[in-house]
Amino acid sequence: MPRPPARNTPEASSSPLVTVTADTLVAVDFRPRTRNRPPGPYRRLLSRPGTRAFTVGNLIARLPMGMFSVSAVVMIAGSRGSYALAGAVTATGLAATAVVAPWTARLVDRYGQARVAVPATLLAALGSLALLLCVRHDAPAWTLFAAYAATATTPNTGGMSRARWAHLLQGDAESLHTANSFEQAADELCFMLGPVLAAFLCGTFFPEAGTLVGAVLLVTGVLVFAAQRSTEPPPRGRTPGTGTPSPVRAPGMPALLAVCLAMGAVFGSTEVVTLAFADARGHRTAAGAMLALQAAGSCAAGLWYGRLRLTGPAEHRYPWCIAAMTALLTLPPLAASLTGSLPLLSAALLVSGMATAPTMITNMFLVQRRTPDGRLNEGMTLAVTALLGGIACGSAIGGWLVEHLSPTAGYGAPPVTAAALALLICLVARPVRDAA
Repeated sequence: MPRPPARNTPEASSSPLVTVTADTLVAVDFRPRTRNRPPGPYRRLLSRPGTRAFTVGNLIARLPMGMFSVSAVVMIAGSRGSYALAGAVTATGLAATAVVAPWTARLVDRYGQARVAVPATLLAALGSLALLLCVRHDAPAWTLFAAYAATATTPNTGGMSRARWAHLLQGDAESLHTANSFEQAADELCFMLGPVLAAFLCGTFFPEAGTLVGAVLLVTGVLVFAAQRSTEPPPRGRTPGTGTPSPVRAPGMPALLAVCLAMGAVFGSTEVVTLAFADARGHRTAAGAMLALQAAGSCAAGLWYGRLRLTGPAEHRYPWCIAAMTALLTLPPLAASLTGSLPLLSAALLVSGMATAPTMITNMFLVQRRTPDGRLNEGMTLAVTALLGGIACGSAIGGWLVEHLSPTAGYGAPPVTAAALALLICLVARPVRDAA
């Protein structure tokens, strides 16, 4: 005679996870529970037609951005025995980029990404190869400056990718927030891996290997990116007499660019001071890993920030993001001055980097909002140019403080001061932004 079902047996209970049989045995269903779970925001974002292809190409093209400076310094300093010359050459290239990049972005907006980005990339790659040959064959010093200045035509691939997302996601603010978060995390990932890859190539093979591989990756990535014509924003063409204002003169843009300049000073000074701090303790090679940890913290925070469903205008979140960045930047100088321990300083850099990505994501979103129609690439390139200018200034100030005072003093003054200045600019300009 069959026994009636016991309590909590599979016959008596509908729970698919844990059930108890008549013999009091526990049966567990190990089947994945994600079958009916809706896809996450990043999976939904990259499921759109054509997005994965242009994202892969853009990531390949963006990785060399973190390689070229390190490769040039190693290559020039190794052959000429002068870090001063190497720094001057890279600074010249940075200055040339600040002048040429907005002009290149304007052409991209006017004639289209594929039509402008491919020849501009080929010209920049030729500049990198010319620098390599000049170093290899011991050419005069002035040729190094001229060759590296030619790389200023490198298009802003991150800005072009953000422009594609803005074109594809018109009217979908939540998905655009996720896309901007993904792009900022990609920036941090490339600037985290780029220097490590460059140092590995230059040290393992030959000093010119980093520059050579970077040029190949840049050309390959841009060609793949430009081939995805279905997702490319339509060019606006030449529109004389329309009165479209320059992004610089758009309401609220000067303040956003000034904040980018100040935040660039944070990044530039932190990089130089970290290198000097590790070198002073006989661990120069540890500096790359320490800076990579800071980028990793920012990358993780950016991905987390992109999963949030934010409410309220971005203008209200912006000062809070900068304030959090300012507060967390006090951790590295505390760790450096109180302990001098590289592991503790590395942990402080990791935590301090977590406010960077949310700040930059919000900044780029506001830049997109303030940029006039048809000039989005130019507007975002101006923001990147301001960052580069701030990096140059921060590097110079941080280097001066390290040389004349100490690495610890360099941690305390430029990064925190620059972040506080960015917060002040944001708060003072807030009524202008809200009224815009």
